[in-house]
Amino acid sequence: MTHPEHPVIPSTGELALEDRASLRRVAGLSTELTDVTEVEYRQLRLERVVLVGVWTDGSAADADASLAELAALAETAGSEVLEGLIQRRDKPDPSTYIGSGKAIELREIVLATGADTVICDGELSPAQLNSLEKVVKVKVIDRTALILDIFAQHATSREGKAQVSLAQMEYMLPRLRGWGESMSRQAGGRAGGAGGGVGTRGPGETKIETDRRRIRERMAKLRREIRDMKKIRDTQRSRRLGSEAASVAIVGYTNAGKSSLLNALTGAGVLVENALFATLEPTTRRGEFDDGRPFVLTDTVGFVRHLPTQLIEAFRSTLEEVVDAELLVHVVDGADEHPLAQINAVRQVVNEVIAEYDIAPPPELLVVNKIDAATDLGLASLRRALPDAVFVSAHTGDGLDRLRSRMAEMIPPTDATVDVTIPYDRGDLVAKVHADGRVDATEHTADGTRIKARVPMALAASLSEFATF
Repeated sequence: MTHPEHPVIPSTGELALEDRASLRRVAGLSTELTDVTEVEYRQLRLERVVLVGVWTDGSAADADASLAELAALAETAGSEVLEGLIQRRDKPDPSTYIGSGKAIELREIVLATGADTVICDGELSPAQLNSLEKVVKVKVIDRTALILDIFAQHATSREGKAQVSLAQMEYMLPRLRGWGESMSRQAGGRAGGAGGGVGTRGPGETKIETDRRRIRERMAKLRREIRDMKKIRDTQRSRRLGSEAASVAIVGYTNAGKSSLLNALTGAGVLVENALFATLEPTTRRGEFDDGRPFVLTDTVGFVRHLPTQLIEAFRSTLEEVVDAELLVHVVDGADEHPLAQINAVRQVVNEVIAEYDIAPPPELLVVNKIDAATDLGLASLRRALPDAVFVSAHTGDGLDRLRSRMAEMIPPTDATVDVTIPYDRGDLVAKVHADGRVDATEHTADGTRIKARVPMALAASLSEFATF
């Protein structure tokens, strides 16, 4: 690993002195508003945030890309990014994430920029949150809390809101101490002091314990509600699986263009927005292959690197769409700077979900989207790295015909069209055709009953001797 600013790390694991001693600023992350009056700014009421990341492995470009993604997440949540900082360490500091000295430097940057929030590019322990917050003296949140907040803003359905609430509570429960001093007080006034009086003295834990009990009760209620809603979803899914239409699930990184592709393939009018996690509720639409076979296409929630485990658990019923699919259409943003990293992040989550069901994963069709916005060099590199992928633009329609034909190839037909004349003494076969197939035409002839129908492949094989020529 070589970078002009960062020499090769020795095999002993020791870090270069200049890397260890510096908080490196990442250029181009500021989203500070320009040409906006003071009055207009006050109306916007955006949180002003400083981003902080710890670079432990990979290249400098990987570290910058991770912080750039954090900036995009912060903007999606409605924040204004003032500064982005990266600290080079062999591992995050167990106390303050970036180390006590760098935490003091961060405090000075917070004061200089007027920031009111620090967002850390990682999942911090309750102790790290508490310690860093005490030093910088503004609100500190981590990547997980930020993603949970975005999900909370975008959830619209009853099930989506319940799933996000459950995920937030699972995250919050062990971190009640980490959100400031107020959570550890027993009560207001003189409670807990020497002269508080009978019933007011104590260890100061009452408020936390009460909050934890209420959260646990609320979590239990949400789990029951999600289980009940899951039954409805399972019924809808089993009805779809019982139909003749092939089941296709769209998966991919957030903002890769999954909803746009769903609209382009099926003519649906699903919300399309250039934002992270614009789609949280799975949307299912019906389409047809070129040979007339129907299929159902389900748009799933987008993934992201280091997707919080709480969200994977809460959105389990949503992600089960992946398990039942006959084909996964894995959408990749061809215009992104690190598409291969996105592919790995998505596959990691998909494999984690499928592993729990002890089934073989569905076949995967890689689709590189947004080729109209990608560079020629980037596309050439992707064509070499992903020789089996289909390259499309959901925006312009380029490559969609090729995609449809590839999808049809990867989902072999489960039925066949037959034109047979069944003798009158084989009424059992006529009844089976009507029961298991879709009859298009029936005619009574001198030789028997002539039927044109679509039937399962096994039944078509047994009817071959009665084929009408």
